[in-house]
Amino acid sequence: MNRTKIAALSIFAATSLFCQNPSSTAPSDAWRAVPEITVQTEDYAAVRNRFHTKLLKSGPAPEQVCDDSKAPDGASAVAFPSGNLRLKAWIGFPKKNSARRFPAVLFLHGGFCFDISDWQVTQIFRDAGFAVMSPVLRGEEGQPGNFTMFYDEVDDVMGAAEYLRHQPDIDNTRIYLAGHSTGGTLTMLTAMADPHFAAAASFSGSPDAVGYTRHALVSGGYIPFDYTDPMELQLRSARVYAASFKCPVRIYYGADETHFALSSQPTAKLAHDHGLDVEAIAVDGGHNSALEAEIRLAIDFFSKHPSR
Repeated sequence: MNRTKIAALSIFAATSLFCQNPSSTAPSDAWRAVPEITVQTEDYAAVRNRFHTKLLKSGPAPEQVCDDSKAPDGASAVAFPSGNLRLKAWIGFPKKNSARRFPAVLFLHGGFCFDISDWQVTQIFRDAGFAVMSPVLRGEEGQPGNFTMFYDEVDDVMGAAEYLRHQPDIDNTRIYLAGHSTGGTLTMLTAMADPHFAAAASFSGSPDAVGYTRHALVSGGYIPFDYTDPMELQLRSARVYAASFKCPVRIYYGADETHFALSSQPTAKLAHDHGLDVEAIAVDGGHNSALEAEIRLAIDFFSKHPSR
């Protein structure tokens, strides 16, 4: 994993340190402009249909150093549409031993660029019999489009899922969604917007855009949208629209990530209170060290939901 990506994941994982005691870490007052937000009752997908994010800064994602110039082992490059954009993804299959269609996992990488380590970790899914598609999203690594940080990227994920559903080797009733860190955040948001997944699993994703944004401002991170607008934050926060999940969901986080418990558990409880199959589960380890165990738990979870 490259150094820039490690830094981005560290910022993501450290959000709680600021959320729990902002005055001890803040070098400026910029974070004070980020408003609090409240739980909403309207369906997330319906709100998305009429809301357009306002970018204060237009341009590529902040990480542009990941090297994906050639296909990782066991992967092929494909292109998929997302609105008027055409984006890249890697796709790989388990070893074929019969003329059948495979269940598939749409896996969303951590950080804001695709790294070879993101593909390597998906080997666990492929060894379990799943095909895997991992998209590179708008503004990442020379791709077209503006980076919006957890908003228009949801459209890219849905575009990748639509592409995957139409592949002849894929069982389109058995497509699952999963992602790590920033990809885990997008997993939750997409699972509230797209009804076609059989199940979804987030690994150390953040359901709360407020804490993430405040910490990013303190640490000098890149926030492209108008973070003073509550709507911008609401539509990037799964906890606000937790009643909108469209499939069974597991929100996994490292037991060492106590800050994620503070937002993940209430998110799952709110969804559960609305009759949805959503749970937040702590797994031994931290932001990266818990990932392999989280993936294995997700595979077991997916096996209990054989079709949508």
